[in-house]
Amino acid sequence: MIGTGFLKRIRRDENGATLTEFGFVAPVLILMVMGIFDMAHSQYTSALVNGAMQKSGRDLTLESAGSRQDDIDQAVIDQVQNVVPDSATVTLEKLSHFDFSDIGEAEEWTDEGTLDGICNNNEVYVDANGNGQWDSNRGTSGIGGARDAVLYTAVVTYPRLFPMAGLAGLPENVELRASTVLRNQPFDEQDRSTETGNCP
Repeated sequence: MIGTGFLKRIRRDENGATLTEFGFVAPVLILMVMGIFDMAHSQYTSALVNGAMQKSGRDLTLESAGSRQDDIDQAVIDQVQNVVPDSATVTLEKLSHFDFSDIGEAEEWTDEGTLDGICNNNEVYVDANGNGQWDSNRGTSGIGGARDAVLYTAVVTYPRLFPMAGLAGLPENVELRASTVLRNQPFDEQDRSTETGNCP
C-alpha cells in the first residue's frame, strides 16, 4: 500500500516538468516553424514567377516573338522549376486584346427584350475573338498582332514542402498566379475586323 508520505513527495517532485511542458508546446512550435518556412518559400517563388513573367512579357511584344514563343515559355518554366518540386505544373496562357480596356471584358451584345444581362434569346453579339460563340472574355488565344495588348498569365501548382496542410487547415497544394500585360510593338496596322453572331 502506498503511504501518504510517498504521495506528498511525488506531488512536490518537479523533475521532468520541463520535458512535459515542452511536450505540450512542441507541436504548436513545430507547426509555426513549418508555416514560416512554407510562407517564405511561397513568397520567394511568387516573386521569381513575377520576375520571369515581366522579362518574358517584354520578349513577347517584339515582332520576332511569333517564332520564339516556345523558347520564351520554356524560359519561364525553367526558372520556376529551379525552386519548386519536380511534380509542379506550370500552365501558361496568352490572351490578346485590341486595347488595354478590353482585358477581362465580355464580348459586347445587345441585351434586348428580357434585359436579363445574359447573352441569349438570339440577341446579336460582336464576336471580338472570332471563335464563333459569345464569350465572357473577349481575348483571343495567342499573342495577337501589332499593337495588341497581351495578357500573359502563369499558374504554378505544387505540393507543399512541409507536411503541415492537414494540421493547419490548408490545401495540400500551393497555387501561385502571376500576370503581366504589355502592348505589342507597332510593326504593322492592327486588325480591326470583327464579325457578329447571335446568342443561343
